[in-house]
Amino acid sequence: MTKIKLCGLSRTKDIEIANTLCPDYIGFVFFEKSRRYVRPEKAKELKSLLSDRVKAVGVFVDETPENIARLLSSGIIDIAQLHGNEDDEYIRRLKTLSDKPLIKAFRVESKDEVKSAEASLADYILLDSGQGSGKAFDWELLRDIKRDYFLAGGLDEKNVIDAVRLLHPFAVDVSSGIETDCIKDEKKMAAFVCAVRKEDEK
Repeated sequence: MTKIKLCGLSRTKDIEIANTLCPDYIGFVFFEKSRRYVRPEKAKELKSLLSDRVKAVGVFVDETPENIARLLSSGIIDIAQLHGNEDDEYIRRLKTLSDKPLIKAFRVESKDEVKSAEASLADYILLDSGQGSGKAFDWELLRDIKRDYFLAGGLDEKNVIDAVRLLHPFAVDVSSGIETDCIKDEKKMAAFVCAVRKEDEK
């Protein structure tokens, strides 16, 4: 079964919807330049409302390992997603500070990026078209990938069906594709989750 991550949640209402839909993961964005940014205090409040069946992922861009480890150890997040220039040395450092899972995001423009992603020391890799670009990349580049991955970039309730059917990713990750006017849309969130689960059942 393809796992589902609904990213960029920032409101109590978003958490209530997620608890109903029960995706595998939700994401809190801790990158201050993002319009989806949430302060750690707000994330703590939202996490307290989140179902135990759903894992909270913290999304970071070149944050210090110590700050990430602090959020992991406090239970505000269960997993850290690294979306900046973090290299294997950085990942090794973070792993000395926390034993919680790490996801490393890679921007995919050629097969070279796919190879780099496959070699990552992170527990999981995420393949994207760029930081929150909302656009899909050429999925043909993933034809020969040998490692499980989170697929992100431009997914919505329509094209995620093709993604699951053609690529069989470990997980699919969506943010802008479940928004209307930059706000999480309950109908789009439900439609996305439903589309993935229906395709998995075939």
